[in-house]
Amino acid sequence: MLPEISLNVLDITENSVSAKASLIEISIRIQTSEKKMFLSIKDNGCGMSPEMLASVTDPFVTTRTTRKIGLGIPFLKQSAECTGGNFSIQSEVNVGTVIAADYHTDHIDCMPLGDITSSIYTLVTMHPETDFIYTYKVDGREFVLDTREIREIMGDVPFSEPEVAMFIREYLTENKREVDGED
Repeated sequence: MLPEISLNVLDITENSVSAKASLIEISIRIQTSEKKMFLSIKDNGCGMSPEMLASVTDPFVTTRTTRKIGLGIPFLKQSAECTGGNFSIQSEVNVGTVIAADYHTDHIDCMPLGDITSSIYTLVTMHPETDFIYTYKVDGREFVLDTREIREIMGDVPFSEPEVAMFIREYLTENKREVDGED
């Protein structure tokens, strides 16, 4: 298993990019009083056939040609279920895929969320052809990063441009800190 949930998010979202998604929505919702965390990744990529969908949680099934195993989805499923949480996946060819997992954060086997800011920053700056909507919510406080809005303001300036990349990192960092109640 990966040591933190944010790395699972990075890995699964890379699958969405590989599936030619033009829009990927990542949502993390934490309810501290209920000791729960909800994660979802939704894309408008090529989707999966019913046969692939039925076997996608098997680590020995992958569409990759570079290796014979695919561990991202099985690891995410296992990480959620180990805490007494749930995992679901829905997909339709030419429509996209929705993956959802929920965690009992007080369970001894619950991994930390980890550096989700760096994972989202990496995805946004490394995949300029893809739009992302990232929602981070804790106990009713939330912020949203929508790259379509940034793209509208910046025009043709790439997200990898140092000043733009720095703005994105700072936006993610400051807003997460505020939502977490650290400011």
